[in-house]
Amino acid sequence: MSGVTIGVLAVQGDVAENIMATKMAIEELGLDGIVTEVKTPEQISDLDGLVIPGGESTVIGTLSLVNGSLKKIKEKIASGMPVFGICAGMIMLSKKAKDRVVGEMDQPLLDFLDVKIERNAFGRQKDSFESEISMDKIGINKFQGVFIRAPSIIDAGKDVEILSKFNEKIIAVKQGNIIGTAFHPELTGDLSLHKYFVSLIKAKH
Repeated sequence: MSGVTIGVLAVQGDVAENIMATKMAIEELGLDGIVTEVKTPEQISDLDGLVIPGGESTVIGTLSLVNGSLKKIKEKIASGMPVFGICAGMIMLSKKAKDRVVGEMDQPLLDFLDVKIERNAFGRQKDSFESEISMDKIGINKFQGVFIRAPSIIDAGKDVEILSKFNEKIIAVKQGNIIGTAFHPELTGDLSLHKYFVSLIKAKH
């Protein structure tokens, strides 16, 4: 099999950490592939998979709109490209987002993941924390979740598979070729979730 090309949307957020984790996941799986940061529609059109990292989702959305990348990401996801949205990246993939403090948010969303998201669901920056979670449905029994101003999912459509909950709040989901997590797997040193994502890309490739 020829190598896979995986992009990390490099508008802001944990870009370097996700590139590192994805590269290591490819290596551990013994696959051939390149991981690169992407910003432009041209770069995105060549991808087999995309990671949308954490950061501030309004900024990621607005900056991506400016150069037409959002439209290209939409086309690629619609055609089946696997995508992994982390924290703000999951918010960007969702159909609806609201803020616990501010209420409904008017921000550019990709409108794929059939969920309603509450931003800052666990509180502001001081409420960053770590907790052990499990995602048994995808074979990950133990995982250290790093939550930083994390969102949670308050409503999920019928096609959305709930992968994990914390304190009764939904924190990880899968819908078709899309994975979304409220926590930051790239900050843990545990590659199991990135490896799962890479194996989805390989299956499509």
